[in-house]
Amino acid sequence: MAADSEPESEVFEITDFTTASEWERFISKIEEVLNDWKLIGNSLGKPLEKGVFTSGTWEEKSDEISFADFKFSVTHHYLVQDSTDKEGKDEVLEDVIPQSMQDLLCMNNDFPPRAHCLVRWYGLREFVVIAPAANHDAVLSESKCNLLLSSVSIALGNTGCQVPLFVQIHHKWRRMYVGECQGHGVRTDFEMVHLRKVPNQYTHLSGLLDIFKSKIGCPLTPLPPVSIAIRFTYVLQDWQQYFWPQQPPDIDALVGGEVGGLEFGKLPFGACEDPISELHLATTWPHLTEGIIVDNDVYSDLDPIQAPHWSVRVRKADNPQCLLGDFVTEFFKICRRKESTDEILGRSTFEEEGREIADITHALSKLTEPAPVPIHKLSVSNMVHTAKKKIRKHRGVEESPLNNDVLNTILLFLFPDAASEKPLDGSSAVDNNNPLSESEEYNLYNQFKSAPSDSLTYKLALCLCMINFYHGGLKGVAHLWQEFVLEMRFRWENNFLIPGLASGPPDLRCCLLHQKLQMLNCCIERKKARDEGRKTNTSDMFPGDAGKAGDQLGPDNLKDTDKEKGEVGKSWDSWSDSEEEFFECLSDTEELKGNGQESGKKGGPKETASLKPEGRLHQHGKLTLLHNGEPLYIPVTQEPAPMTEDLLEEQSEVLAKLGTSAEGAHLRARMQSACLLSDMESFKAANPGCFLEDFVRWYSPRDYIEEEVIDEKGNMVLKGELSARMKIPSNMWVEAWETAKPIPARRQRRLFDDTREAEKVLHYLAVQKPADLARHLLPCVIHAAVLKVKEEENLENISSVKKIIKQIITHSSKVLHFPNPEDKKLEEIIHQITNVEAIIARARSLKAKFGTEKCEQEEEKEDLEKFVSCLLEQPEVLVVGAGRGHAGKIIHKLFVNAQRLTESSDEAAAMAPPEEELKRVSYPEERRQNSVSDFPPPAGRELILRTTVPRPAPYSRALPQRMYSVLTKEDFRLAGAFSSDTSFF
Repeated sequence: MAADSEPESEVFEITDFTTASEWERFISKIEEVLNDWKLIGNSLGKPLEKGVFTSGTWEEKSDEISFADFKFSVTHHYLVQDSTDKEGKDEVLEDVIPQSMQDLLCMNNDFPPRAHCLVRWYGLREFVVIAPAANHDAVLSESKCNLLLSSVSIALGNTGCQVPLFVQIHHKWRRMYVGECQGHGVRTDFEMVHLRKVPNQYTHLSGLLDIFKSKIGCPLTPLPPVSIAIRFTYVLQDWQQYFWPQQPPDIDALVGGEVGGLEFGKLPFGACEDPISELHLATTWPHLTEGIIVDNDVYSDLDPIQAPHWSVRVRKADNPQCLLGDFVTEFFKICRRKESTDEILGRSTFEEEGREIADITHALSKLTEPAPVPIHKLSVSNMVHTAKKKIRKHRGVEESPLNNDVLNTILLFLFPDAASEKPLDGSSAVDNNNPLSESEEYNLYNQFKSAPSDSLTYKLALCLCMINFYHGGLKGVAHLWQEFVLEMRFRWENNFLIPGLASGPPDLRCCLLHQKLQMLNCCIERKKARDEGRKTNTSDMFPGDAGKAGDQLGPDNLKDTDKEKGEVGKSWDSWSDSEEEFFECLSDTEELKGNGQESGKKGGPKETASLKPEGRLHQHGKLTLLHNGEPLYIPVTQEPAPMTEDLLEEQSEVLAKLGTSAEGAHLRARMQSACLLSDMESFKAANPGCFLEDFVRWYSPRDYIEEEVIDEKGNMVLKGELSARMKIPSNMWVEAWETAKPIPARRQRRLFDDTREAEKVLHYLAVQKPADLARHLLPCVIHAAVLKVKEEENLENISSVKKIIKQIITHSSKVLHFPNPEDKKLEEIIHQITNVEAIIARARSLKAKFGTEKCEQEEEKEDLEKFVSCLLEQPEVLVVGAGRGHAGKIIHKLFVNAQRLTESSDEAAAMAPPEEELKRVSYPEERRQNSVSDFPPPAGRELILRTTVPRPAPYSRALPQRMYSVLTKEDFRLAGAFSSDTSFF
């Protein structure tokens, strides 16, 4: 038994050789990814069309795999193509070589202007790249490269994938790839050489042909012909200054009598430097055969003028300095400043004023002083106020941020009525019949929440922009704003309307600052009307007739009523320049009168009817009062108080805080019915003996329901009654009607306290920091910039720019409608505007260089304009007629001029008249003699060599071979794809 149990007691160590190593796991992960992406088997697409690599859509899929702890990203790049019919492709076609091998020979897409580097080098429509996932990682050692290549080879063999698989080796900036493609019995190896210094024998075609042939190692003695495609790229950097039309703005002209290049209210436009830095001319020989041309270290047949294909691309200057973009960007920077106006200009500015305010002992004497006599004549000298003198006193004139000339020019621009003998009244407001106001451009302010383009706010925004950029920066902005606020106070105190603002209540579609200025104008209008009414009253009255003031203003004595009989619902604003007047409180006689009216009211309609009607505007059609048959008159009513959006918000918050209780609801209703009560009082005064039903018939006709009924005599008559909501017990209308006294609008308590509201607006303006101001006015500046861009684009007519401008308008509308837009979003808008400006500047630069305006023949002009617009929108443009076409001749001339400047020491020779140049271009014999100096040495030489030969043995299958070579100043690259037969070798 012991012997039997002995083997059990021994411990065996079992080594499992089937466990997968890290390398095997890595291979299986590659296979898994290829299977997931369905890259198995041979899928043949349709032949590639010309230019499809650039015009078609490229897509990519990515995944991540790891070899031990080293991460790789796997990316599948492919050209999206219409799926071809799969009929007859279910069985594997063993004799067909993979799609990528066939693409190696396709000549339709040589030298694509915009594509992945592997597409340019090998002409592939689909490939997979395995590269280190992190940018700083690199596969540097040869053993690791070989390990990766063998992994790829095994994965391709195991899966039957026929898509080329590349591995990126060395540092990423070197763009070094090695790869493999496998088919049935065939394989293509993708190899690469990258050198900084090029061996001399490889700088020309004959040397490269030698490399290609030796690499193929073709065993056949008469070698099949090698197909050659060659492209030389010439770079034109010296454009000459006179080709750039942008003039720098003349800043000095601003302060001279005549406002020059940069007028106030106009935005600058254009790039300060040439936005096109280089022109690249690619001369291509697409189909050459070995032996047709000679190109070696001694002689070359490759004359660019003789090249059958010319194509041009332009290199844009990196972030060219654009005037409009800089203008708006600099203004936007003010939004981030924290200083107040006082801190910027120095606190000493208002010291004296502060002292006056602080001295309370003089308060009563100030109140009893006679009011200052209004100054009827406005002038620039009136507008440069005491603050200016104080600034001078404390700092000296030369230290003032804005000099007098600039300041006066701006103030005259903002307030044109200051130059006239008599200030304009209503006409100073914006003319609403302006034909521009119907246009889409004009109504942009609705979308941007800015201000109309002919308004004071808009002009102020542009002036502040200009001051910030050219005259004193932030200090200049603070100084102008201070002057503006003083001007607003001056106009309020002297009853001068502010020009450049639409009449009526604040337009809530505009920015808050514009609303505030409109509110101030409303206050000035009301105050002006009141003051004028007071004057006419005192001048018209005889001594001792003060008590009859109300009687004088009966229905027949209203000056404006006769004029306006035809106008229904005439507003108080337009009527307020009559002799009627608001009273802050009732005089003794009026109180007695009021009491009499009240007692009359209590006594019933008969007594009330004996009161004299007051404050009638005009008769309301054929309507009569229900009880006494008198005509129903529309009363003169108070206009509801105008509101800016911040006041509306405050009011809605107050109403919301009253809650939902019965008391809160009642209080809310009382607050909201102030205007209703005023209208009821006016109606009672205009229609003695009236009832609530009469008021409702005028004020809310829907609440008076009329029905046809048969009376006692059998006649059809109309019988009316109040609606159900009006009959609710103790509803607000009934309550208000009972408390309303017959008081005409002129003697009612004001719904709108213009004095208080004006002071609130003036205080609001005074406390604005430059940053707040910039935030308020930025929508106006963006609005102005968009209009400027549209105006400039109309001159150039660039379709792509039209689309971008529409996108900017849509984007800005969304961003600017929010009260406090994010800085990042605002920066995006400014960046988009700058981009459009740069595109338009590029268009102008190219038009100037190609002389589109100088073309005499209409057809040539059209061709050139089309060529220039293509240059802006496409990565590379084919030159029709190559060097012999009209555009080709101009390009040739540009190169000739540049060569003369660099080669010839004689500057005068460089400026030869263009007629001679055109003659020179048009004579091929003369040109041939000097053609060596017409073009500089090519900046880039690209060659593609192709052939089909059997490898590695004479009896092997004939397969495509390809080698791409690029030689530039900095580097030299060879990318070869060499196919071999794996069945017969």
